[in-house]
Amino acid sequence: MLSLWSPYNDLWSRTQELASALDWAPAAAPPRPAVDVVEEEHRYVLSADLPGYEEKDIDVRVLDGVLVLSGKREQSRVAKGGTMAFAERRYGSFCRQFTLGSSVDESKIEATYKNGVLTVALPKREEAKPRQIPVHAS
Repeated sequence: MLSLWSPYNDLWSRTQELASALDWAPAAAPPRPAVDVVEEEHRYVLSADLPGYEEKDIDVRVLDGVLVLSGKREQSRVAKGGTMAFAERRYGSFCRQFTLGSSVDESKIEATYKNGVLTVALPKREEAKPRQIPVHAS
């Protein structure tokens, strides 16, 4: 089983609630890629939206049973002599962490990046995969 760990979520939602109550706008949240996790028969597949990132700016690690996704995207430079008139895109660093259960074979994890989507394949250990139990007539 794979579970999300993020102490930031609760803090940010409380900040937004307070801001709403006080009619105040908090500063924009740091970039935080959206992530989907799908369980398949023999593996979990994690997909993270990272548009605008380059492969060299993305880091995927496993540390003490935790999958850590991190990266950094620099703000594009304004043309010489120009000034930024309007900016909505988010820049900076992100870090997402997912606790890996004992069913994941950490030694076989693979990551690919294509068309702005990071895909991490988390194979299940043999003992964690479903197996058919034959039924015998008595």
